[in-house]
Amino acid sequence: MDNIDSIRNSENAPRPVGLYPHARKVGNLLFLSGVGPRKKDGKDIPGVTLNEAGEIESYDIETQCHAVFQNVRTILQDTGSDWSQLVDVTVFLTNMKADFATFNKIYAQYFSEIQPCRTTVEVNALPTPIAIELKCIALIN
Repeated sequence: MDNIDSIRNSENAPRPVGLYPHARKVGNLLFLSGVGPRKKDGKDIPGVTLNEAGEIESYDIETQCHAVFQNVRTILQDTGSDWSQLVDVTVFLTNMKADFATFNKIYAQYFSEIQPCRTTVEVNALPTPIAIELKCIALIN
């Protein structure tokens, strides 16, 4: 396997916050690194209000869900796959009790046709001040 050729990045999605690619192709699978709702350019996060210390003051999980799904779609398209090729989605929420019902409702709007496998877990925090992150696996040609 040629590691350089297997690395895939999107010019239209937010840059990773560390030393990792947006995606990596292995065989006929595309593994996406964790994707959050940040906007492409800058550190703005849709649906998040931060205080002066950079901590979350308030957030709108619905807005973040739509943004993260759009970022995943963009990365898939730009790296050789597409939304219909998703086979597995791992969801990280920072507040399962408050956000799961809203997330699940929005998720159903986006995934009713393709229904990939899904695991949803609650985490204490994510690397940036966000309330949701997705880790996805998709088929690729």
